[in-house]
Amino acid sequence: MTYEITVEERPEQTAAVVRATVRLEELAGFLGQAFGEVAGVLARQGLFPAGPPFGRYRMVDDGFDAEAGFPSSGPVTPEGHVVPVVLPGGEIAETVHIGSYDGVAAAYGAVMEWLGETGREATADPWELYLDGPEVAQPRTVVCFPCAVSR
Repeated sequence: MTYEITVEERPEQTAAVVRATVRLEELAGFLGQAFGEVAGVLARQGLFPAGPPFGRYRMVDDGFDAEAGFPSSGPVTPEGHVVPVVLPGGEIAETVHIGSYDGVAAAYGAVMEWLGETGREATADPWELYLDGPEVAQPRTVVCFPCAVSR
């Protein structure tokens, strides 16, 4: 698959997430649970999702430190497992992966290669936006990298 990389200037975005350390085979279940819990907290607090659901991951020994949730219409008050976070602003390089989640690593590779070729570097952890639910045969996943010109 060929990936087109685009860059947008964005403001910081308030968000609400659930965090956990999960193994790869637990990820889908974690995402469903986290999205449901965050949506419930937002509704109870008079807030709403301000964009598609997202996930952010850091590899650890046998899995991922993961956080999953929604950008929110305002700051969330911690409740249950739900905590507030802020998605970074500034230049965001992104590309869209279409197809099975098993292949999304290629999109990360394409953006990282592009960053190097254009004299940029990642400035924070990347995240994924999920434009389609798991019932879609060819789901779209947007891979987002906060970035800046290397110094």
